[in-house]
Amino acid sequence: MKTAADMPWYGWVAVAALLLTQGTWIFLDARRRGARPWLWGLVGLVSCPGSLLLYWAVVIYRRK
Repeated sequence: MKTAADMPWYGWVAVAALLLTQGTWIFLDARRRGARPWLWGLVGLVSCPGSLLLYWAVVIYRRK
């Protein structure tokens, strides 16, 4: 069974790039909507795609 330590370096780079991109997008969108951008940006750095789904559920669909 493989563990996270067995992941090659480029896998870690890809995960970091994905989380950074997601966190940045959520931060910018939350700032545009006026919905606590720093909080949502930090939440966006935690996991993918859970943070994005949570953001969509709370911020976007709640305002409709």
